[in-house]
Amino acid sequence: MFTRGSLTSTILGLMLFLILLSSSLAVFSIVNLTFSLDDAKGINASGSMRMQSYRLLLFTNAGSINAQEKITEFENTLNSEPLKRTLAWYSPQELTDQYLQVIDKWQVMRAYVEAGDARLYSASLKDFVDTIDTLVLKMELFAAYKLKLLVIGQIIGLVILLAVAIMAVVFTRKRVVRPLQLLMDSASTISKGNFKVKMPKTEYIELTSLGNALQKTASELADLYEDLEGQVNDKTLALTRANNELKFLYDNLVMLHADKLDYKALQSAINQLKYYEGLDFIRLVIKHEDDSCDVIKAEGGWPEENNISSVQFPLNIEETQLGYLDVISAKHLNQQLFENFAMMLTRSITIHNATEQRQQMALMEERAVIARELHDSIGQLLSFLKIQVSLLKKSLHESCRSPEVEGQLLEINEGVSTAYVQLRELLSTFRLTIKEPNLNQAIEVMLDQLRQQSDVDIKLNYKLSAHLLEAKQHIHILQLIREATLNAIKHAKPAHIVVDCQLTNSAMITIAICDDGIGVSHLQERDQHFGIGIMHERANKLHGVVTFESNLHGGTTVTLSFPPQQEPLNG
Repeated sequence: MFTRGSLTSTILGLMLFLILLSSSLAVFSIVNLTFSLDDAKGINASGSMRMQSYRLLLFTNAGSINAQEKITEFENTLNSEPLKRTLAWYSPQELTDQYLQVIDKWQVMRAYVEAGDARLYSASLKDFVDTIDTLVLKMELFAAYKLKLLVIGQIIGLVILLAVAIMAVVFTRKRVVRPLQLLMDSASTISKGNFKVKMPKTEYIELTSLGNALQKTASELADLYEDLEGQVNDKTLALTRANNELKFLYDNLVMLHADKLDYKALQSAINQLKYYEGLDFIRLVIKHEDDSCDVIKAEGGWPEENNISSVQFPLNIEETQLGYLDVISAKHLNQQLFENFAMMLTRSITIHNATEQRQQMALMEERAVIARELHDSIGQLLSFLKIQVSLLKKSLHESCRSPEVEGQLLEINEGVSTAYVQLRELLSTFRLTIKEPNLNQAIEVMLDQLRQQSDVDIKLNYKLSAHLLEAKQHIHILQLIREATLNAIKHAKPAHIVVDCQLTNSAMITIAICDDGIGVSHLQERDQHFGIGIMHERANKLHGVVTFESNLHGGTTVTLSFPPQQEPLNG
């Protein structure tokens, strides 16, 4: 646990300490030098007193009147300022005592000089001079001591300065340079994209603040980088998913348009959607104009419970609803994908229906052209033959008439009439108008025409899905139903006729025309008259068979059985 301080305060304190130490050394040197300024003068003065002592001896022996002048000169030297400094507080006590001793002995020597007693003066001179020499020596020693003290002080100060400088360098390297180097390394690491760095610990506020700021910056950059990286990953995943969805939709679109669109292809498409999205259940419901529906279930079927909520995606084209895509899933649905998939199915079914309608219209147009040609050629020829037979019968001479001739003319007339009637019926079938490729509607239109021509109660029970039949099969089914119904009306004399169209359990389409007329005993006799051979030929074109059976309670059932164009739906 660091106790943080201020690096600025520490550096300032160190600088103040160095300045104070240097200043102290300088002051010490100045003071020492100040106290040593008059040392040389004091030594010279004390040395001159020895010479003056000997001069006084000379003047004392000669009895010179100048002795008093020399005494004054000696006292001036003895009381000079450089020598009085020995009495200062900083002077050694022994030096002060020695100086006072010189003064005391001078008083004795002065008395000898004034008395002119050269003998006593001479006897005391050596001791006096020795006392002065001792003073000089002590003064020299004190001066040398002050110089040594100055040198020692300077050496100690220099050593302290060097020690402080070394400590400052070590301190700076350890506490400042090293953390700064670590901060620079961290900054370099951050610049390389690695934001998970640990800042060095320091006891200084400035470096700690710098480290915290760098740490915060690195953390924010890391968060920003992770956020940007996450956004890039999200965008990449979104683009990848979108690309996969586009590929999925494109592959299914190619599959649906590669061949004719049937319900097995639609089932394969919704199977792929189920496994691609991991759905629980999915089905496709296709609505027809007669309000009937075909349900295409994906693998796994559809739950029987009615309380399970599902999501429906309608198959709408303009204002027409072709059905809907029904989905049950525990997870969130990709709305855009399902809407696009529903749109793709809608367009595929619409294109398929339009193609079927064009084919149906083309067939109807082709048969209308044939009807016009038959009417303009064979119809007119039969009418002409009927007129010619009538004219021949009227213009035949009585001599040429005989029962055989009359019978042959009657048969020719009946044959031409029968052929003309059959031609008109064929033309009626060929001219049947179908606005939509819907067999149920076409049969109803055809039966309405027959209802107008007779009093027979004709009912239709249609239970076939549109996907089971192709447009080219419709015309054969229509003509066969018309032929069987007309035969029943004209020859069986029924009161009721029921046309039943359904898919059997054996996956075969059966169309039964059931009447309550006179039965089928006459069929073998009048096979050609009823066009049974033509009915068998049409059944063969449908890869099926047509059968004639008597009902238990009277009447006849004509049954057409043929396979559908594709396998029926499961459910």
